[in-house]
Amino acid sequence: MLLVIDVGNTNTVLGVFEGKSAEHGAGRLIAHWRVSTAKAQMVDEYGVLFRNLFAMHGLEVSSVQGIVISSVVPPLDSTLREVCERYFHSRPLFIEPGVKTGMPVHYDNPAEVGADRIVNSVAAFERYGGPCIVVDFGTATTFDVVSRKGEYLGGVITPGIGISADALFEHTARLPRVDIRKPPRVLATNTVNSLQSGLYYGYLGLIDGILERLIADLGENVTVVATGGLAPLMGEGSKYIREINDLLTLEGLRIIYERNQVHVRRRNEQAAGNHDTPEGGTAREPISSVPKPD
Repeated sequence: MLLVIDVGNTNTVLGVFEGKSAEHGAGRLIAHWRVSTAKAQMVDEYGVLFRNLFAMHGLEVSSVQGIVISSVVPPLDSTLREVCERYFHSRPLFIEPGVKTGMPVHYDNPAEVGADRIVNSVAAFERYGGPCIVVDFGTATTFDVVSRKGEYLGGVITPGIGISADALFEHTARLPRVDIRKPPRVLATNTVNSLQSGLYYGYLGLIDGILERLIADLGENVTVVATGGLAPLMGEGSKYIREINDLLTLEGLRIIYERNQVHVRRRNEQAAGNHDTPEGGTAREPISSVPKPD
């Protein structure tokens, strides 16, 4: 089994893949969970949490043969690395410069691109082809653009709808905190629905406004994919989002892990045959060398 972990600023999403399909050769996602990202949690606390999640689904921790992690919370990286080694007896592969993604990155400084954004882009291109745009509804909402050739072209970062809502509630004394949801209609007749209408339709206008400009900039038919916790809510109201895949990041982590396994095997075969072929990635892709995942 392969354990994949996506660590975000607010939530951490975990998934377990098992086996291969005859059609695609891809592992089957047999379980997934979304938990809060606890930056102060200790190694043993995370270990107990992960083991309990496995136990709830009748999965054996000892069956995990590989782990891959995408993290935008650097202070947790060492904690999670120790959790993997202590509780799963496996050295995790972190998505970072030096890992083979198969996607050239056309960014001024490729190392600045968040790991989750590259993972999403790889998964979207693999599944939907290019050109495509991934809208990830997380703590921040990100827009990532992939070319027809499978190149990462860049993107946009905006405050997430949750951050926007928090700012409103914290700076207004009389307005109540409300759930973020689609109201019955745009024109509201009470305070709760008025707030929900402003948050939902206001943010939807931001999403579609940015997408309209990105699509015009690309100048061709584009597949727009939504992912993240609020993807189903916002995706159904958008004029441009056509695909909703809230497990896209987990798929991308599996794909990149498998690509690195193939790369490591080829490297070992070359070494065995005394072929000293230099390794590396496409120009502008943040790849220098490929660490062994496990």
